[in-house]
Amino acid sequence: MSIIQPEIEVVDRATQSVRYLEHGWPTELCRWHSHREYELHLITATRGKAFVGDYIGDFSAGALFLTGPNLPHNWITDEVYKKPVEVRDMMVQFSQGSLDRLATAFPEFLDLRPMLTLAQSGIEFVGFNPTFAKGHLEAIRDSKGPERIVALLRFLIRVNEHAEKKALSVMKIVQPEGSSKQTRIADVINHIVANYADDISVELAAQRARMSATSFSRNFQAVTGHRFVEFVNRVRIGQACGMLYATDEPISSICYDVGFQNLANFNRQFLKMKDMTPSSYREFARRELVSSGARAS
Repeated sequence: MSIIQPEIEVVDRATQSVRYLEHGWPTELCRWHSHREYELHLITATRGKAFVGDYIGDFSAGALFLTGPNLPHNWITDEVYKKPVEVRDMMVQFSQGSLDRLATAFPEFLDLRPMLTLAQSGIEFVGFNPTFAKGHLEAIRDSKGPERIVALLRFLIRVNEHAEKKALSVMKIVQPEGSSKQTRIADVINHIVANYADDISVELAAQRARMSATSFSRNFQAVTGHRFVEFVNRVRIGQACGMLYATDEPISSICYDVGFQNLANFNRQFLKMKDMTPSSYREFARRELVSSGARAS
């Protein structure tokens, strides 16, 4: 069995709570990897494919992303770019613990929490001004000590204000907090993620949330942004993506392993969500991830 695992990156938090990095292309730093820190990442040149969790999508110069802790990611420039690029990526890494302690002292910073929770799935800030983003990252790069912390917070406040935040992966699921209804919906989400292959009906989910089917459907869509069946299919397709590029299991077996009852529906839902067939996804993801430095064992 061929397994593609993300490389684990470790940051020394004893010496720096905010870490700035930039690099060109090509470089060994561009690889399928994950780390415990959040990463705010600006692409400054080229275009290609973004891999974030189970998400595969296009990127171009000016794209701004935020990835959450332990969410594998990589950005792969298209092969048409033959000449080296001096700076393709500007990024800053920071920890959950640092922001939690800051919010304890200054509760106003709790306003950032919904964005950071959404970042567990990865966020693209669609339409964010790239010149503005580059200026903020340069301010972080060029400052030290408390000034660097202030520069990061200023940037986080600005991106939090940006209206169009596109969630990318279903590998990490948003855990809403607040009302008891949201808590019960979150319990259903956890159940779906843990038992995605089971027969999960709206009626059974509503019973678990202690709501009527009508009330549950309305509240579920309000919390997740998806109808119940659509959400279950997204989770199942997300699981299938991981199995497709991490194992040699036949596509027909993966279809049933993730909870679909027939191959035709699985193929139809996969194409709808990923804009490619399962076999194309497996071929593309393996080729791109392995060729970019992902480690296979």
